[in-house]
Amino acid sequence: MRTAGPTTVTRTRPTGTWLVWGAAVLVYLLGVTQRTSLGAAGLDAAARFGIDPGTLSLFVFLQISVYAAGQIPAGLLVDRYGPRLVLPIGGLLLGLGQGLLAFSTALPLALGARVLVGAGDALAFSAALVLVARWFPARRVPLVTQVTTIVGQLGQVLSALPLLLLLHAAGWSTAFTVAAGASVLSALLAAALVRNGPAHWRAPTPLSARETLRQVGTVWKRPGTRLGFFGHLGTQFSMMTFSLLWGLPYLVSGQGLAPLTAGSLMTLLVVASIVVGPLVGVLTARHPMRRSWILLGVIAMTAGMWTVVLTLPGPAPLWLLVLLVLVLAVGGPASVVGFDIARTTNPGPNLAVAQGMVNVAGYSASVLVLLVMGGILTATGGFSPAGFRVAWLVQYPVWAFAAVGILVTRRKARRVDAARGVVPRPLRDVVRGRRGSAAA
Repeated sequence: MRTAGPTTVTRTRPTGTWLVWGAAVLVYLLGVTQRTSLGAAGLDAAARFGIDPGTLSLFVFLQISVYAAGQIPAGLLVDRYGPRLVLPIGGLLLGLGQGLLAFSTALPLALGARVLVGAGDALAFSAALVLVARWFPARRVPLVTQVTTIVGQLGQVLSALPLLLLLHAAGWSTAFTVAAGASVLSALLAAALVRNGPAHWRAPTPLSARETLRQVGTVWKRPGTRLGFFGHLGTQFSMMTFSLLWGLPYLVSGQGLAPLTAGSLMTLLVVASIVVGPLVGVLTARHPMRRSWILLGVIAMTAGMWTVVLTLPGPAPLWLLVLLVLVLAVGGPASVVGFDIARTTNPGPNLAVAQGMVNVAGYSASVLVLLVMGGILTATGGFSPAGFRVAWLVQYPVWAFAAVGILVTRRKARRVDAARGVVPRPLRDVVRGRRGSAAA
């Protein structure tokens, strides 16, 4: 994994810094657009390729699996060759993947296109975060990282409404060709504007493969890393499963909404996540000793809302679906609490490895749920209300697994904290607004 090098910005004009950031975040934003494009075009993809829901889930499975597996290799490539080279390559891979999908009629070729999208997405995300660390002063890096993530998630808005409208107005090939062209243009812009670092920046020495593997084992043994892992797993996957593939088909075929209304709800999911993100961040900062309670609370709230929707005998009223989307929107920001726990329970040289492990958790759970839901929908006759009602039940064992993991690893993490003289304050002190330390 990468280690951020010294950041020197004293001789760099602010305009130049923001131009580099803007070019990088554009590639990342469009990467999110391409990543979530099948969430908007799932029904159209099923019709175009003549496939059942189980086969459709393979598209997202391959893409997200490649994205998750590519986190460490992408970081190593960025360390060795720099964001200036890797970021445009990521944009070109995204464009190539979407361009291939635009004219694919054979399933193997289409699946290969999603592999390219997953690889390009991993490179773009890794390079963008490294540029933030290199170009901005250390005191501003956390804020700019949050802004980068928020802006990037707006890419889902582009896939939920503009891409969907273009798809229905001009057809599959035109819509995905436009999407591909946008990523290619962003890659060219990045090649023209991005530099590896500001004046007098010195590249860090890349870690060897042996040292990286040694760190992986050491970091995983720390209870705080595993606590962040289970927290990320339990809070993110429901939102990801909904937004990446099954949300829009469920709202249209399972709940009977018009495609435009369903697309608007998908957009609301992104907007609500943007609004909730800073609030979760403030709550985490003010109550660091209770971060595991935030994770457990979000899991319970999400499971409870799904229970209400799934137990209704017929379609849910629109207001309840809006409430479901708003609750799901909390899952993304809440999963970032897992990164914060990993950050405060691992030393500086291990942070990238620890946060990479945490990042894999939610995506792995999402892939698993996506696949199993696809198989259930296929076995129950396709995109039907009854099929979706059964398929969404797959989430409950995952929530239970994550909750048990949080409770077990929290106990171990607190034993480590106690050995260092750090113990949680009584809940009454928390209610009175007294701050604790950075334990879990």
